[in-house]
Amino acid sequence: MSSNNNSVIKKFLSLESSSGVLLMGSAILAMIIANSPWSNAYNLFIDTPVQIRIGALEIAKPLLLWINDGLMALFFLLVGLELKREVLQGELSSMRKVALPAFGAIGGMLVPSLIYIFFNYTDPVAIKGWAIPAATDIAFALGILALLGSRVPVSIKIFLTSLAIFDDIGAILIIAFFYTAKISLLSLLVAGLCTIGLYLLNRLGVEQRSPYLGIGVVMWVALLKSGVHATLAGVILAMFIPLQSRKKVNLSPLKELEHDLHALVAFGVLPIFAFANAGISLVGVGSEQLLHGVPVGITLGLFIGKQAGIIGLCWLAIKLRFADMLPGVSWLSLYGTSVLCGVGFTMSLFIGSLAFEETGVNLLFDERLGIIIGSLLSGLWGYGILKYSLSSNNFHQTS
Repeated sequence: MSSNNNSVIKKFLSLESSSGVLLMGSAILAMIIANSPWSNAYNLFIDTPVQIRIGALEIAKPLLLWINDGLMALFFLLVGLELKREVLQGELSSMRKVALPAFGAIGGMLVPSLIYIFFNYTDPVAIKGWAIPAATDIAFALGILALLGSRVPVSIKIFLTSLAIFDDIGAILIIAFFYTAKISLLSLLVAGLCTIGLYLLNRLGVEQRSPYLGIGVVMWVALLKSGVHATLAGVILAMFIPLQSRKKVNLSPLKELEHDLHALVAFGVLPIFAFANAGISLVGVGSEQLLHGVPVGITLGLFIGKQAGIIGLCWLAIKLRFADMLPGVSWLSLYGTSVLCGVGFTMSLFIGSLAFEETGVNLLFDERLGIIIGSLLSGLWGYGILKYSLSSNNFHQTS
């Protein structure tokens, strides 16, 4: 790996770790306010109606959905940029490097979903949340890793980041194919024309951001009206941002945009999203709520399913020689990292909001309760395992 790539990875990990700590603080603050005398003010804040109207075009949503549909489009744009860079130049450009996190991600999505389905297959509404425990929150997970300091080998951080990228790909596909409302063909046609426009800009060698971002905004509105989730506009836009300038050798429009977006998303978009979505009131919560199929399925999916699926398929891939074991990492440390992937906070909350948005049945409390419990258990247990395994005398750190 080149020194330039090393620099990119270190900057990424530093930002993500700090963002994870801020995310934790935002989520805790939301929980405190939602269970305090200020809970009504919190609910009024996230339910504030916000409307934009230009002629016949009208977008009217509560503030919570502007955050989930609008701000999160920037998050998905960043995910798309990171994915494109990693595939073309980074850790995902080599099949041998890709194999272990890819197998782990498949197991980490499949097993949690099956556990959720097991507890909810008889409920036609609850079953819509099957994908909620399939996600990993990279910012939260790296934030917890940061608490362990320099003892964490770079190979674990890269494995966790690569696995989360595959996880995001899975989440994007799930959103595109399973969580769409009624489809508007006219709006999809507009989105398709926007995609063609982005392709032409790329082929013509246009490197300025404004044409891409302008078309991206139109595409976001079209997808918002189409029934396909609007955040996918960010991913599509990212695929057409040029990786390398044709005019200057050392200039990368993609990397520049990624760099400029990273701090905004890490320290703005994600903490706001966490604050707006994590506030649940625990007043009157009893065994009936705790033992409902939705929170049980999500909790066990994140805490049991994630670790079992990831370590299981990683073990199988290594034994079948499809992948190599991480250098300088013990099986116990790999297991601890797998447990940490059960922290599914941001993406789980996002998928949960989509899953139950159109059902007419309010299960948001149930899914948020399961996400918080499952993520908390995974974070604590994963941290404990890694702290023990990385402190053992026979561990040899490599970087």
